[in-house]
Amino acid sequence: MFPLVAVDVGNRRIKFGWFGRSGAEPHPAGQLPEPESIFYLETSEEEWDQLEPWLDSLGAIGSMGQNHGPLCSEHPPPQELAWWIGSVNRPAAARLVEWIARRWPRQAPKLLQWTDLPLQVQVQQPHRVGIDRLLNAVAANRLREPDRPAVVVDVGTAITVDWVSAEGAFCGGAILPGLEMAAKALHRFTDLLPEVSFAQEAEPPPALGRYTEAAIRSGLFWGTLGAVRELTTRLAQQASVPPQVFLTGGASALLAPQLGPEARYVPHLTLAGIALSAWASRFTA
Repeated sequence: MFPLVAVDVGNRRIKFGWFGRSGAEPHPAGQLPEPESIFYLETSEEEWDQLEPWLDSLGAIGSMGQNHGPLCSEHPPPQELAWWIGSVNRPAAARLVEWIARRWPRQAPKLLQWTDLPLQVQVQQPHRVGIDRLLNAVAANRLREPDRPAVVVDVGTAITVDWVSAEGAFCGGAILPGLEMAAKALHRFTDLLPEVSFAQEAEPPPALGRYTEAAIRSGLFWGTLGAVRELTTRLAQQASVPPQVFLTGGASALLAPQLGPEARYVPHLTLAGIALSAWASRFTA
């Protein structure tokens, strides 16, 4: 299963994580496998050939071979390389799988389903849950303390606030619009409100917005924080011990400090969930 290219295909961005041979080592409780290198592509501007220089810089291209034609004595068999893909964007994932098959026909990517993960899923329709939410739960199970539940917040195009039980089961959660989506909606469905972006925000906006753009940023950021805090509080009411809170994606680095000392920002939670699932599959294959 390693070396591994873990791929998190989102609605706006595709995130690639390289886990080399070190990723094949078991990781103790409380510690996640960390990608040795990260690469991003925008789903709206997929330029797959940009992946090759990145893989080449990691030594993957040379060891894999180009596979443009039949192998011969001048082209040794490529090193096996696993592509594990978690996707909430089916068209983008299909294009990626097609590109991999065209460039490296010997490399068979694995498009993850919920049944591929080392996770109990206790919801009515497991196959309809976004795979990123389930992968986050896999990683949260490695991070959380034994016998403590977890709340996992993923701030992406949509924001999800999910509950992982003390027994390690994904039990569902809540979904609300992400900051950029909400900003676009305000602009689209009003006559005068401009569209704002949170891409360059280095710190939370002031609550008092003294001009229109600032007022929108304030409302969206602090409103989102209030929603996440309220959902976390209500989910925690079902447990006898307070949950640990993990945040990933988007503006979560800004949100986490506002949620108190129990909230922890984990930037590569989804990719770690893919790597952990690949590791676990070695014992269930």
